[in-house]
Amino acid sequence: MENLAGLVVFARVVEAQSFSEAGRRLGMSPSVVSKQVARLERSLGARLLNRTTRNLSVTEVGAAVYEHCARISREAEEIDLAVAQLHAAPRGRLKVAAPANFGMLHLAPLVAGFLAEHAEISVELTLKDRIAVDLADDGLDCAFVIAHGPAQNVVARRLAPIRWVLCAAPAYLDRRGRPQAVADITAHNCLVYPELLSAGAWRFRCGSSEEVPEVHGNFRANSSLAVRGAAVAGLGLAVLPTFIVGADLREGRLELLLPECRPFHESALEAIYLPGRPLPAKLTRFLDYCEAHFGPTPYWDDGV
Repeated sequence: MENLAGLVVFARVVEAQSFSEAGRRLGMSPSVVSKQVARLERSLGARLLNRTTRNLSVTEVGAAVYEHCARISREAEEIDLAVAQLHAAPRGRLKVAAPANFGMLHLAPLVAGFLAEHAEISVELTLKDRIAVDLADDGLDCAFVIAHGPAQNVVARRLAPIRWVLCAAPAYLDRRGRPQAVADITAHNCLVYPELLSAGAWRFRCGSSEEVPEVHGNFRANSSLAVRGAAVAGLGLAVLPTFIVGADLREGRLELLLPECRPFHESALEAIYLPGRPLPAKLTRFLDYCEAHFGPTPYWDDGV
């Protein structure tokens, strides 16, 4: 197809139902618009429009051609937008949501550094215990999620791995002993984050085998920070992400247990956003900044 410009012009004529209005939208004279459509008809060897002095109507062939022209027109607009955004300075407001604990510990400090470097951008950060994927309804540019599987109906950009560990305070372990195998966990007081228990976080992979100990304990909380606090206080064993307990492990408040057996709860930090047009420069810059800051080996895993 040599007459790509004619396809776009034809789509505008059908949408405007007028050569003159289509010309106004395209910045062309009505006569140029008419000539473009006539050239397209000759190229295709078919009449696309029925013309009268009062109105225009689309022929059967024209209706079929329009469906393809409309898609080509949209894609052409997206190319223009993508190029413009590559050259545009990032500016405007970003609306972002994130899990409450991760957001408070890691994302809010990162946003402060990002804003210090990008004076033309503002960030509206919403922290939630759970992030529902309703980006359009909430008017969000993106949401950060701790993902345990493929995202549905959204685009997901992986920013960092999320690793889980079995840990406890040295004082507790001195009293109750250190588990030497996964089976020993059943004899300990276990601090449970119920959502992780139902998701199988207290299943362990040891080499090629899987082990599932019975978990008993006197404390449950729907907050990983609350479970972390109970563990640091010496109440029992806990399975927690290193973005929560990395500093505790480095500084000796908690001790890593059974390092050869990893909790069976693979997950990653992802930024999700709606598919469609190219990302605005402000969001691209923010996600690039996050990925560079967190990286494939996040700072919270240093020394763990």
